[in-house]
Amino acid sequence: MFTPKYPPKDAAPAPTVNQPQTTTPDLAQAVPVPVAPAAPVSNRPTIQLTPGSTLALVAGGGAAVLVVGTVLVSMLLAVAITGVSVAVVAIVLRLLVKDLQKGR
Repeated sequence: MFTPKYPPKDAAPAPTVNQPQTTTPDLAQAVPVPVAPAAPVSNRPTIQLTPGSTLALVAGGGAAVLVVGTVLVSMLLAVAITGVSVAVVAIVLRLLVKDLQKGR
């Protein structure tokens, strides 16, 4: 299933070598270059931005940036508060262990 399937050796195209051209080609005998077909016309409706819709998009983007920024700042604040509280608990435990070792 995962092994690659190679074509038979005789079906592979022969490698081509580009030879440098020593003479200039005659334009009258030049081979015509095929023209690429035009891209098909899409049936989808195009989006037309009016000044009102542009303003709505800008306001929506600004609101999204503010919401994401607020969430990120609140998460950072939560991590900072957690770190401070863990540090305070560590200091209190250290003092308690020190008092127990003194024999008070």
